[in-house]
Amino acid sequence: MRGARSPRRRLNPPTLQEAQPVGLREPQVPGSASSLARSLVREDLNFLLTNRIPRRWATLFMGWFSKLENPLVRDASMAVWRMFAPDLDLSEARKQRFTSVHDCFVRELKSGARPIDRRAGIVTSPCDAIVGAHGEIEDGRLFQAKGFPYTLDDLTADRELARRHRGGKFVTLRIKSSFYHRFHAPCDGRLERVDYISGDTWNVNPIALERVERLFCKNERAVLDLRLADTRQTLTLVPIAAILVAGIRLHALRKPLDLRYRGPNRIPCKARFSKGQEMGWFQHGSTIVVLASGGFEFTPNVELGARIRVGQPLLTGLRDAPPIPSSERSACQHALAFEDPH
Repeated sequence: MRGARSPRRRLNPPTLQEAQPVGLREPQVPGSASSLARSLVREDLNFLLTNRIPRRWATLFMGWFSKLENPLVRDASMAVWRMFAPDLDLSEARKQRFTSVHDCFVRELKSGARPIDRRAGIVTSPCDAIVGAHGEIEDGRLFQAKGFPYTLDDLTADRELARRHRGGKFVTLRIKSSFYHRFHAPCDGRLERVDYISGDTWNVNPIALERVERLFCKNERAVLDLRLADTRQTLTLVPIAAILVAGIRLHALRKPLDLRYRGPNRIPCKARFSKGQEMGWFQHGSTIVVLASGGFEFTPNVELGARIRVGQPLLTGLRDAPPIPSSERSACQHALAFEDPH
């Protein structure tokens, strides 16, 4: 059903400037001096190769190249991918034969591969990830890595949304290239708009996070503010694009959000999600920053460097929601119920 056309309002995000690497930090690597030297060389090469090339053009090229449905290109690309991602595991994939590398990147999983924690009061992880920086949001400030702060205002480009999250919690979820790239609703909620902020495509791996200030605030991203049953609580997902992966696809929108998107910054929509329902996917690995208002607490499994999967507990403190009417329950569990105002 089509609703009345909603007015489009453009955001005014902070000016995006080219990031400047700050002082390099020597990681604590056990072993001999030669082992430490090799580690530093690998880190520097990784940083240079992914951040000192024309990031926009490299990303556009990879977006085209990864979708080539040529068996030779696919097989050679997969072989190179496995060299850099030896933990790539496709045993849980719904299908085992892929038409392209992109087809593998955005793979779906077998039914039941990610059990969802249905306990009341639990907010679950929206994605398969490595837990990064997390903690309390003090004075509107978060951290991408130790000693590297950024602000809610810069991240969301929405002062009112930032105000509602002050004093709450944040957690950074890093999706490695080998991981499952789709993300799911962490709880029941409604999505009434998507704020799209265009930007750069810096690598978001730990090396870059320790060297580039305010990196998340420079990269292309979407802000998904979930409306919860208890309006005193706020939960927001911020999927952040990165080099080679500047593409975010949402089921609530008909067009992908990527470097070619030229639409409004604020996109109205009307979607209802149930906990565990798929919301969208990245074209490759990247990051999701989860923002939660006051009253939420981390579950014991949320530790720096820990592996977490879709459906596993992330936060506690979600207030009880009223039961979903039977007329809407099927739509929430099996398909999106949304109106496209366009």
